[in-house]
Amino acid sequence: MSFDHIAVIGAGAWGSALALTCARAGRRVTLWEGNEANAAQLANKRESLFLPGVRLDDSIVLTTDLAGAARAQAILLVVPAQAVSAVATALSPLLAARTPVIVCAKGIERGSKKFMSELIAECAPNAVPAILSGPSFAADVARGLPTAVTLAAQDAALAGELAQAVGSATFRPYHSSDLRGVEIGGAAKNVLAIAAGVVSGRGLGASASAALTTRGFAELVRFGKAYGAKPDTLMGLSGLGDLLLTCSSPQSRNFSFGVNLGRGQRPDEIHRTTGLAEGVFTAPVLLEKARERSVDMPISSAVAALLAGTMSVDEAIESLLTRPLKAEA
Repeated sequence: MSFDHIAVIGAGAWGSALALTCARAGRRVTLWEGNEANAAQLANKRESLFLPGVRLDDSIVLTTDLAGAARAQAILLVVPAQAVSAVATALSPLLAARTPVIVCAKGIERGSKKFMSELIAECAPNAVPAILSGPSFAADVARGLPTAVTLAAQDAALAGELAQAVGSATFRPYHSSDLRGVEIGGAAKNVLAIAAGVVSGRGLGASASAALTTRGFAELVRFGKAYGAKPDTLMGLSGLGDLLLTCSSPQSRNFSFGVNLGRGQRPDEIHRTTGLAEGVFTAPVLLEKARERSVDMPISSAVAALLAGTMSVDEAIESLLTRPLKAEA
């Protein structure tokens, strides 16, 4: 199938950027926004409040009609991870059978502890779940800077068709059938990026940052294997690639959140001044799921304790530095 008409649900920074890249790929694009203030900004200036200075192409159709957007041949669901369930439920009765719904959020739902593909299967059973994830910043993609990501669906042929539909000269989606591996990489790296930010904010140096990212990746791999991810996927764009980007750049909201934690700010203070990072929601549920499969994740555990206020930054650092020495594996 060619997927000539694509709807993007959510006109935040990432949704707007993906709408632009789909338009560059020659697709007919419908961009839906449910936030009244942002919808008004889009209508008046063709610019998202969350991506200032970037004008949307005139060919992109803006709408607040979810039923109209749902008539597209494929859906990019670009809302926060904790909102995926509600939006997918609203979309479900409006979709044609077997419409691909590609989740572009990175996280695990709190409460249910479900991965994003599981939420689509449960909330929109007539849809086909897919995941788009990888090392990408909305501002870069919107500007047409070279970016490579991974697009996964259980059916490898469908994943390839969807990748062809959204790919362009500057946006290169590699396709995969390892749905679980791709979504695990996106979720876990946000938590680890908070830890990397703490290291930077505390001024612990480049050596500590390298050690943190490397041992964090070991945690991600252990968790991924426990939940059926393929090692090659974890080593790829949606795993190692996204981790390297998010753990090294202040453009990452999760990294910046960690920097502020490392400088002594409380989580609630950071929320008020810079907004919320997905890793804040994901950390406790990631840890719960790790415990269910007896996966050792000391860095993620320290992040969860920091966010819960049960451990100070210095205590978290000490807890990691004083762990028993062991062989590297």
